[in-house]
Amino acid sequence: MIRQTLLETGSCEERSRKLPSGLVVCLVIAMNLWSSDAMRDVLKNLVNGLSREWTRLGKYWKVPTSSSISEARQRLGCRAMSRLFHKIVRPLAIAQTPGGFLGGLRVMAVDGTVMDVPDSAANARVFGYPGSRKGTRAAFPKVRLVLLIEAGTHLSRYFCNHRVKVEPSLLSLWLNC
Repeated sequence: MIRQTLLETGSCEERSRKLPSGLVVCLVIAMNLWSSDAMRDVLKNLVNGLSREWTRLGKYWKVPTSSSISEARQRLGCRAMSRLFHKIVRPLAIAQTPGGFLGGLRVMAVDGTVMDVPDSAANARVFGYPGSRKGTRAAFPKVRLVLLIEAGTHLSRYFCNHRVKVEPSLLSLWLNC
């Protein structure tokens, strides 16, 4: 599924790399599983858990530098992650899921939050700055999220600033789309 999505979005690497696109997709997902660890540590954990046939990295593979990992994430971009999400994520609760349905209707929850994003022209254009005192500006643009959560399974969809951006919990805002 990952390889097919990378081909569809034109996100495959053109030459052999230490961080192939498929591994970068897995890294982005794994970053949320080990969110308190450094990216290099997350990559080590991930590669140690994958079979050599899947990674094709060889026994002398060394963990890339943090800047190489960042560059690989930028090369991947957000389109492949978004497409992969749309292919995979569906409501999970079935009639037998405890708490998944009430009176024949899927139980959903709505929540909201606000998060800072890096202060850049692109982020300011997409997300905007919050209101502040006259003559001043807030330090960072803000992402305003409204989450729709399938209560029985805790699967969520994020709706950002009136523009729908659908992201799974595991792929949240690591990629600045």
